[in-house]
Amino acid sequence: MQYRKFGKTDINVSALGFGCMRFACKEDGSINEEEAIKQLRTAIDKGVNYLDTAYVYHDGKSEVVLGKALKDGFREKVYIADKLPTWNAHVYEDFDKLLNEQLARLGVEYIDFYLIHALNKESFKKVKDLGIYKFIEKALEDGRIKHIGFSFHDNYETFKTIVDDYKWEFCQIQLNYMDEFNQAGLKGLQYASGKGLGVVIMEPLLGGKLANIPPEPIKELWNLSLKKRTPAEWALTWLWDKPEVTLILSGMNSMQQLNENIDTASNITANSLSEEDKEIISKVRTKYNELTKVSCTGCKYCVDCPKGIDIPNIFALYNEASMYNALTNCSNRYTNSIKKENNASACIECKKCEKICPQGLTITQYLKDAHKELTSV
Repeated sequence: MQYRKFGKTDINVSALGFGCMRFACKEDGSINEEEAIKQLRTAIDKGVNYLDTAYVYHDGKSEVVLGKALKDGFREKVYIADKLPTWNAHVYEDFDKLLNEQLARLGVEYIDFYLIHALNKESFKKVKDLGIYKFIEKALEDGRIKHIGFSFHDNYETFKTIVDDYKWEFCQIQLNYMDEFNQAGLKGLQYASGKGLGVVIMEPLLGGKLANIPPEPIKELWNLSLKKRTPAEWALTWLWDKPEVTLILSGMNSMQQLNENIDTASNITANSLSEEDKEIISKVRTKYNELTKVSCTGCKYCVDCPKGIDIPNIFALYNEASMYNALTNCSNRYTNSIKKENNASACIECKKCEKICPQGLTITQYLKDAHKELTSV
């Protein structure tokens, strides 16, 4: 495993971090704890020392399972990253209440890297008005957290404002070769790194899409390279090639994914991509943009729909139909697996989903488009 210096701190973190948002699950949707713990401990044994969770992951169970995995001496080998859910904070006292609940779930006395979760222009103003900086200083002083940062979903100008507003030590941004100019983007990566912040990357595979078996036009482009890589390797290499990237989070839920990503992380260094390969990635980006209908990452922030519409699943079918020339198959799955009262046509356009979508998608319009396409055969 290769390690990189975490911003201005004296800490070295593994180039690969374990994201705890997508643990292996049982048929009933609950976490397969035995498998998740096995994967976490295997990752730690192979050099992964940064484990990222959040209050809301797996309906609050991610922190609990991570805490179980870190018993028997594993806690001392790693850094825990956890996040304060800004949407659950309504008064100043909620900050302490939430942090203490997280410490109890994890079964630890402190969290190494604490993030203010999913900041955007509105939530940033909200937590500032509630006194977030006072809380941060208190939690740092009493030792419940060791380092402070934030995760981010908004535009570059908002990102720059937040970076400059406080003495943050690190940040977490969404970045992959398809999101070069989205949200904080490459400009944000370079700006934060230039300020001495550690930069953690989430969604490096765009919700797993960039690791899938690609359609033929994409395969043909990858095959132009003399060095053969899997689709996931290409995406991760594009990021690790950048010296400003501190570490990449991956939500690994199988041993195969874990071992492949660890192998890649152990062999890729900054500035290792050839100009030819960079050009191939640029062509792949262009081709995917031509094929993708909705840039949904499947983060599931929108699943609390008043009509019970499974928005991420519908968009996944809509994209798959386009990207893999599989309209008939996707149409059958849409009509057979999703009840009529919960399909895209049930949308009442309340736009609750659009207000919390990290990608800023016009979900209501995309649902109309998806329904029309997926019922056209």
